[in-house]
Amino acid sequence: MLKTRHENQIDMLHGSLLDKILLFSIPLALSMMLQQLFNSADVAVVGRFDSPQAMAAVGSNGPAINLFVNLFVGLSIGANVIVANFIGTGEKNRIHDAVHTAISIALISGIFLLFVGMLVARPLLTLMNTPYDIIEQAVLYFRIYFLGMPFIMIYNYASAVLRSMGDSKRPLLCLTIGGIMNVILNMILVIVFRLGVSGVAIATVISNIISASMAIYFLAREDEPFTFRFRDLLLRKDYVIQMLRIGLPAGLQGMLFSISNVTIQTATNGLGSYASAGSAAALNFDFFTYYVVAAFTQAVVTFTSQNFGAKNYSRCLSVYRLTMSSGLFFTGLVSLICYVFRFEIMSFFTDNPEVMKFADIRMVYAVAFLWLCNLYEISGGALRGMGHSTLPAVIILLGCCVLRIIWVYTVFAFYGTFEALILVYPISWSVTGIVTLFMYYRMRGKILHLGS
Repeated sequence: MLKTRHENQIDMLHGSLLDKILLFSIPLALSMMLQQLFNSADVAVVGRFDSPQAMAAVGSNGPAINLFVNLFVGLSIGANVIVANFIGTGEKNRIHDAVHTAISIALISGIFLLFVGMLVARPLLTLMNTPYDIIEQAVLYFRIYFLGMPFIMIYNYASAVLRSMGDSKRPLLCLTIGGIMNVILNMILVIVFRLGVSGVAIATVISNIISASMAIYFLAREDEPFTFRFRDLLLRKDYVIQMLRIGLPAGLQGMLFSISNVTIQTATNGLGSYASAGSAAALNFDFFTYYVVAAFTQAVVTFTSQNFGAKNYSRCLSVYRLTMSSGLFFTGLVSLICYVFRFEIMSFFTDNPEVMKFADIRMVYAVAFLWLCNLYEISGGALRGMGHSTLPAVIILLGCCVLRIIWVYTVFAFYGTFEALILVYPISWSVTGIVTLFMYYRMRGKILHLGS
């Protein structure tokens, strides 16, 4: 067992759990919310100081960008699980190579995505039925955004390594500094220099560079065996395979998830630029609420991985119960706040009544029910923490991807309203949640050698 612990690390293997889960999850949720502020600030600034078309151009890029990003960010879950398992088993000599393999994957995937983004921007956004009055600005934002992709990947993988030790505070600090800089630069580049869409994109790239640099700095100053050095970068084949085995299903799940959202965005774009702008504004609050779910999902993955590696099987069950109950409570709370104050919140983004109308529909039909995502995300996260990543990915693929695509081409095609389109979200969350919950309880006894 690793005896020494950094002051930022959490001992996941011993003692009480609820306080540690909250100490891990709340900073992580705030980190992801701050990361979303990169895009939210972009949408808000151009919505207020440019035009509804600029707002739609920036906001409608989200599903297209996530289509590529989610695959490689999903692989970082594999890095998190592998390092956390080595901590649990006390295999100190293997952590160093795992850390440097993870950062190598981040660099390679980031550079790859940079070039892909330049090539596919226009064809993809055209395929998504992006309205003619925003297509040029949307392509410009997409291409500039992807210039920062190597830094986005480095931040996500470095943060995954830090979180595998139980440290979610320093990733939060990285994004706090980056988020503040993003807002300041947005104001300067859009209001002062009138750069519009290109200004908010440039601000986002610079912010990502700052966050990534800070995350690498923290790893470089970490105690052995977690210390990062560029000269030690390597790709250990066995670790790459393990990370792919665990992370690839999650990454493919995220990518396919994004395909369904691209399909929905395409349908939204067909309703005009006001629908795109309103949906883009409300989508920010989908993300803010969902990131509470994601934080407790990351907690269940990391806590379960360490305890599963240490064979603390009964503790794995306690981790699941506590993360599920906490996730439901906090997500429900955030959903309620967003629903009750939806008009006040949306006024930060726009005062256009047509845009507001579409934003309100999304807030009522989707954001208010996002707490349902806990059922499949936390149950699936617990299975991933125990090394079973494929099954939850398949369930989520069918429930949140295939079902949504079918819905767009049947129910929405028949009714043709924005309400009919957005209703697919709570329905798909409910179906997927029930099935994943059932499979978790069916499998856990076999995996943990305990009665279910």
